[in-house]
Amino acid sequence: MRVVVALGGNALMQRGDKPDAETQRANVQTAVKSLAPLAENHELIITHGNGPQVGVLALESINDPNLTRPYPLDTIGAETQGMIGYWMLQALQNALPGRQVLSLVNQTLVSAVDPAFDDPTKFVGQVYAKDEAEKFAKEYGWTVKPDGDYWRRVVPSPTPQRVIETRLIRQAVRTGTVVVCAGGGGIPVIRNDVGQLEGVEAVIDKDLTAAMLAETLEADAFLILTDVPNVVRGFGTPGAEPIAHTTPFELRSEEFPAGSMGPKIDAVCGFVEKTGDMAAIGKLDQCMEILEGTAGTIVTPNATWPLASTL
Repeated sequence: MRVVVALGGNALMQRGDKPDAETQRANVQTAVKSLAPLAENHELIITHGNGPQVGVLALESINDPNLTRPYPLDTIGAETQGMIGYWMLQALQNALPGRQVLSLVNQTLVSAVDPAFDDPTKFVGQVYAKDEAEKFAKEYGWTVKPDGDYWRRVVPSPTPQRVIETRLIRQAVRTGTVVVCAGGGGIPVIRNDVGQLEGVEAVIDKDLTAAMLAETLEADAFLILTDVPNVVRGFGTPGAEPIAHTTPFELRSEEFPAGSMGPKIDAVCGFVEKTGDMAAIGKLDQCMEILEGTAGTIVTPNATWPLASTL
């Protein structure tokens, strides 16, 4: 089977973690212990989040007195792709001796006229007092909006159109190579007025990119692996219950938080609707059980999924 995994950023830097490299590298090694069995039996493509890491590097950049301007988000995205990709590359090579592993810094195409550019909504970076946020907005051309009692920078979150390096990824997978790619949804780029690629200040939803990549690569299964065991119906209410097997129609009939579970629901439902194959949301350390249909929230056209070993 060909399996695309979207690894949540919280699996690499969990709430309360110190943001140092040693802590994050240890988290990556723990994640790879769970993923390695998938690679032993299946073609595996791994995507990953980078939100916490982008926040750390953006803060360093804005506070560096040697910089006249902070690094743009596309550049910071590339930095974090390379950093996390290196940790995953090395951990996978150590866990899968003799197996070829590729970590790729890649770009994701978005439309230059995507409506998201006219209405930035994605919060990035640290929180500020209102006057400080407005100062940075004036100095750096940021858009800032209130976030609870504080203010934060907001950037566009355009819809991914294509991973630019898709053909290279497909070629590598066909040779049995484990591929790490599309970190943070990929570096956002547009085609400019002369048709050349150009980076933009934006953040792409990583799960939507992963779903698009899974569809393009004709994956048999698409897994979003997080720190929760299931999607929960009625989360936070007395009648809350975990969802085991479901369909896109049933999932889209429920209500989920727009900033957390909502994009994951859109990603898995979109993949299943377009391909007729299986998608799932569940815990990283249960990925084998999820693929077998005995853990997580399994999403298929008819709410059933046979054991992977029978396919």
